[in-house]
Amino acid sequence: MSTSLAIIILLGLLANQFFKKLKLPGLLGMLILGVIIGPYGLNLIAPEILNISSDLRKIALIIILLRAGFGISRNELKRVGNTALKLGCIPGIIEGFTIAVVSTKVLGFSFIEGGILGFIIAAVSPAVVVPQMLDLIQKGIGSKKGVPTLMLAGSSIDDVFAITIFGTFMGLYSGKNINIAIQILGIPLSIILGVILGLITALVIIKIFNKYHINDTQKVLVVLSGAILLTSIEVLLEDKIEIASLLGVMTIGFIMREKTQEMYKKLADSFNKIWVFAQILLFVLVGAQVNISVAFESGTKGLIIILIGLVARSIGVFLSVLGTDLNYKERLFCIISYIPKATVQAAIGAVPLAVGVVSGDIILAIAVLSILITAPVGALLISVSSKKLLDTEECDVYK
Repeated sequence: MSTSLAIIILLGLLANQFFKKLKLPGLLGMLILGVIIGPYGLNLIAPEILNISSDLRKIALIIILLRAGFGISRNELKRVGNTALKLGCIPGIIEGFTIAVVSTKVLGFSFIEGGILGFIIAAVSPAVVVPQMLDLIQKGIGSKKGVPTLMLAGSSIDDVFAITIFGTFMGLYSGKNINIAIQILGIPLSIILGVILGLITALVIIKIFNKYHINDTQKVLVVLSGAILLTSIEVLLEDKIEIASLLGVMTIGFIMREKTQEMYKKLADSFNKIWVFAQILLFVLVGAQVNISVAFESGTKGLIIILIGLVARSIGVFLSVLGTDLNYKERLFCIISYIPKATVQAAIGAVPLAVGVVSGDIILAIAVLSILITAPVGALLISVSSKKLLDTEECDVYK
């Protein structure tokens, strides 16, 4: 296990730097590396690491969402809040139901099977989107109108809708008496609960820091542990109530930024350093989940469904940003930023097959294919288009 970890770190660093020298996103290199050295490639990763891969990826995702919270100011959030909510629900719902309908025609699925596929595919990847948006914020790209902040908030909410509706269709398939409309209406409650839990966690942590003398390294560990425990609450209560825990994690960073002065800057700097290691684990292990041979089994039909879904998602993004002060270039960038898929698809793509859904093998194949196509293409397009479509201005990330 230790040898595999060393291989992941060393090769991950090399892949990251190599792709950056090619003027490409470093995460793209790490994703490809994961595919190559993963169990479906050269098989250089120990089974022990793969067994805990989901937990490692979750911790890495928590780190990047904490960084996102530290990077969002109240004024920016007020400016983009309403639009972020629309971006969090409209594109995903349109894409998910479009794929549900199309798959009944192209693949011969039932509508319920199509809904399962649709809302696996519909989730945008915060693992791909968030790091790039934080990088843009630090460089002052698009900051004038808060475009990166808009995408940060929107992509986090987007996953809440996708996962909740996916669970609803899974329930319908198993014969449970579930009302889709009621489930969708319950999503705002899950978002509110996630934010409230994040707020409470942040306030408790701040109180601990104010009462006890704790060094900076210990503070980082306390914040990270608090965020992990918050996500554990979602797991414990998932059969009773949905909680948007990842949004709660982002809230922790946001509240600590608002309620502390110099402290959050030191915490943000520390998490930026931890991210150097965490991103390697996240992207390499996400890549390691990709079985290329399975992806190709979906063939042309799978590709058609993914592309139609992206068109539907793009229409949803366009509708979401109508009435804003974004120009056509910035709106195009928002559409591009919502292309990447990876995190959710890698996490739940195999669930239907595991529980006996008849079309589970096809669903898994298309989920994997969506990662192979959209993660690298989306990451590359975000990196290239940001310089051409967004304005640049001097920006202090801690402003």
